[in-house]
Amino acid sequence: MASTRNRNEYNNRKVQRRGVYFEDGNAARRLDEVPSQPKKKLSRTAQKNRVKSTNMGRGYMVFLSLICALATGACVHYIKLTAELTAKRSAVAEMELQLNELKAENDAYYSDVMTNVDLNEIKDRAINELGMQYATEEQIKYYTPGNNNYVRQYQDVPEK
Repeated sequence: MASTRNRNEYNNRKVQRRGVYFEDGNAARRLDEVPSQPKKKLSRTAQKNRVKSTNMGRGYMVFLSLICALATGACVHYIKLTAELTAKRSAVAEMELQLNELKAENDAYYSDVMTNVDLNEIKDRAINELGMQYATEEQIKYYTPGNNNYVRQYQDVPEK
């Protein structure tokens, strides 16, 4: 008996009357449909105007085609610029890698040269073989530079 009653409730839910929906679950549906109002007869000119406004003319089609072509051209140009930018970025990255390798090579060569140089031997040779001497206090001339951090000498410094 219970199984028959459940089946009848299920069948009752499926039955729909015109314009009336039953609530099934948590979704709220329309209960009553608004009765349709009779359509008014349009005049002949109004019907022609509506048909004319829905049709696309030749000029409008040309305009739309031109706009589509311009939009496509802009997209293609944007893609080309993006590809160029990506290529340039990869070239810059490659050059930076080369620069870092050259700097590492240069630093290694510099440290190799500096470890092989004996400054005491150079000083000894300069004083004994070449006859060089340390500068005396009378030979040193002091100059105060302006705003720059360095001084360039284009001519001899005058004796005062």
